[in-house]
Amino acid sequence: MDTLTLFIVITLAAGAMMPLQAGINAQLAANTGGAIWAAFISFGVGTLVLALYLLLTRQGVPSAGALAALPWWQWSGGLLGAFFVAVAAFVAPRLGAAAFIGFLVAGQMLASLLLDHQGWVGYLQKEINPYRIAGALLVIGGVVLIRRN
Repeated sequence: MDTLTLFIVITLAAGAMMPLQAGINAQLAANTGGAIWAAFISFGVGTLVLALYLLLTRQGVPSAGALAALPWWQWSGGLLGAFFVAVAAFVAPRLGAAAFIGFLVAGQMLASLLLDHQGWVGYLQKEINPYRIAGALLVIGGVVLIRRN
């Protein structure tokens, strides 16, 4: 299997886990007092798993200077992740897995077009063109169809 195919398979697997994660966190929220507790517990478990991985692989700790030199926006990933997990825990059971993921993908597609167009946060700059707009509209159309009963 070539590298690109491997990356696609891994990405498909990660994508397949998103509705599962949302459902698990929704159940966690129902049993712990809400979406914020679910997000807190989820991030706590994730932090422990990552700490164990770092210990087992003996990766070095970034220097204080390197951390201090980071631009402000590079610190925002955890904030965005916490927002996503809390929203997923609260909204997913109310919309259903397919509609939740459909709206999620539509939002991701629209933001991705903008990120690519501007070349923000390290993405290669790719201008918005009619094909990319048509693709995004097809994704949004799919969300509309999924949401219909």
